[in-house]
Amino acid sequence: MKKVILILLFLLYGSNLWSYPEEGGKMKKVVMIIAQENFRDEELLEPRRILEKNGIEVKVASTTLRPVKGMLGAIVKPDLLVKDINVEDFDAIIFVGGIGASQYWDDPQAHKLAQQAYNSDRIVAAICIAPVTLAKANLLKGKHATAWSSEAEILKKAGANYTGRPVERDGNIITAFGPQVAGQFGEELKRALLTR
Repeated sequence: MKKVILILLFLLYGSNLWSYPEEGGKMKKVVMIIAQENFRDEELLEPRRILEKNGIEVKVASTTLRPVKGMLGAIVKPDLLVKDINVEDFDAIIFVGGIGASQYWDDPQAHKLAQQAYNSDRIVAAICIAPVTLAKANLLKGKHATAWSSEAEILKKAGANYTGRPVERDGNIITAFGPQVAGQFGEELKRALLTR
């Protein structure tokens, strides 16, 4: 009976039942960092949906483990605290936008995480106003980057080549304009992770 079930599962799902997108069977894993209040819902939920659909494990981190409310009402319970993130456990560190994201702009812990990820050849990404965190962590100097237009001058002052494009990738750094391009941001993250 067990053999029949296994054969049926194989026929239904094919060899993908036992394999992940990455060679060797090791699943890609990312952490998405949200503010403790007022993250932008679709900037978390849409990329997360795209990544998980493509076999990438997504963890959510914040400065609290209590349920966090997004600007549009989504309730998300973080999996871990920002202070407990071990960069070596993840293939990408992603900062989610929304008005609450400014809490990380001058946060030394957030800067350290972004720098560690970048220096260890991982993807570092941010959307909406969150690219300011990368700018203040000195990661955007000489890089093509985008962000919500209200923050363009901050990026430029940090040495970024602000493009204003929907999504911008420069090496291992991916930035995006805002909630209306959350899907494009997710697709770019997926491409970057699955081609590494």
